[in-house]
Amino acid sequence: MKLDAVKWGGTLVLMLCLMAGSAWAAWEWQANTYGQQLAAKETAHQTERTNLANANSALILAEQGKRFALEQWLAASDQAHYRALTDAKTTQTRLRDRLATADLRLSVLFDATPATGSDGMQATTSPGRLVHGTARAQLDRAHAQRIIGITGDGDQGLIALQACQAYAKEVSGTK
Repeated sequence: MKLDAVKWGGTLVLMLCLMAGSAWAAWEWQANTYGQQLAAKETAHQTERTNLANANSALILAEQGKRFALEQWLAASDQAHYRALTDAKTTQTRLRDRLATADLRLSVLFDATPATGSDGMQATTSPGRLVHGTARAQLDRAHAQRIIGITGDGDQGLIALQACQAYAKEVSGTK
């Protein structure tokens, strides 16, 4: 009996060892399979993140290119605007100087047509005049310079308006 108990005990231990070994082998196989699945998912996730990062980088580079082009355009536009303003100021200064030195006189035309029915045509022209049939009055130098100043301010305003309109068109994308 003792021998039978030892024999059955050894068989039982052997069976327990085999069961433990097969459980351990199944556990290892399952862990290996699960690890491979996790590695595949991690690789797919990393690939997706890399693709997103590359797309984001391309988008950033495109936006930087657009910004650089806009900055270049704005610089060129600013130079053109400055040049137009400088030219207008130079022209205005020359005109003001010519008025001050009496090299140039401003005059205004008067409508001197008689009220009789001559359809705006004067019968004769006065000798030594280029403008036929119209009376002219010369303006005082101070008044002429004020008029030139006003027209110069208007010219500068128009130049600034054109620059603003060009900027708005460029920024909004309409041409």
